[in-house]
Amino acid sequence: MSRKNQTLGEFIIENQKEFQYTTGELSRLINSIRLAAKVVSHEVRKAGLVDIIGETGETNIQGETQQKLDILANDMFIKTLTNREIVCGIASEENDEFIPIEDRNGKNKYVVLIDPLDGSSNIDVNVSVGTIFSIYRRVTPPGTPVQQEDFLQPGNQQVAAGYIIYGTSTMLVYTTGYGVNGFTLNPAIGTFYMSHPDMKIPENGNIYSVNEGNYVHFPQGVKDYIKYCQKEEGDRPYTSRYIGSLVSDIHRNILKGGIYIYPTSSIKAQGKLRLLYECNPMAFIVEQAGGSASDGHKRILDIEPSELHERCAFFCGSKNMMETAEDFMKSPLAK
Repeated sequence: MSRKNQTLGEFIIENQKEFQYTTGELSRLINSIRLAAKVVSHEVRKAGLVDIIGETGETNIQGETQQKLDILANDMFIKTLTNREIVCGIASEENDEFIPIEDRNGKNKYVVLIDPLDGSSNIDVNVSVGTIFSIYRRVTPPGTPVQQEDFLQPGNQQVAAGYIIYGTSTMLVYTTGYGVNGFTLNPAIGTFYMSHPDMKIPENGNIYSVNEGNYVHFPQGVKDYIKYCQKEEGDRPYTSRYIGSLVSDIHRNILKGGIYIYPTSSIKAQGKLRLLYECNPMAFIVEQAGGSASDGHKRILDIEPSELHERCAFFCGSKNMMETAEDFMKSPLAK
């Protein structure tokens, strides 16, 4: 039972019984993420005062320029999860390959996939950024070295997923398949308190989030849906809101109702967002909050991944808005 002002620690303990593999490791894992999130939140708030903003001059596996805070956040989450000895492997958007973790007791059953600092290019201009995480049970035998197949699981096999948003306040939002709850950090004492119990995305909304600067490159179905959103009819035109930080855009739409779209395009044939690190965890969260998520045609959580850094189109948000957008994508003229 969730209640306002309950601490995250209390909530984790009280709800352990809802998880079908209740042995305590998942609770310890969420606690480790909570600890790393507090450290990253502290560092983010020092941006501009110490030399942690700007580019490193390096690029990641996707060819994207890494920010200094990308590296800091990545190192912090990997270090925290490794030191607790509760996971057998970690995959990060910032690393080329997955990281096997030595399991001396042969008991660690979880792997974590993480986007350590989503939207990090916004740090320089003081815009909200976030962390996204996803947790799976390994599929290879415990006690053996973790393998790639432990990470290449469809999103419907997630046992937990969440995000941390570093904005006007720091919030941790997560699900273990029994609804979505949000916790806000009290920085004075370093404790997360329940602030958003049983989060539900409205079935309808009036916000559409898409980078309209790429309009000419979009599939016709997306162009037609954008025109629909802009048409003055009924409760339309909708409001366009696009931050460029996935965590921020999705968080706002969960609270207010809306749809987020990052489609394939003539310049990004596979889409831009990563299936494992961004789409799967966000889809799990939004579905648990009563919304839906797809690639415009197929449910995101049913996609079988083929590589660690696979990209895909992403449509996510209020159920009725999603149905309308997918109808436009089905049109014979949508291709």
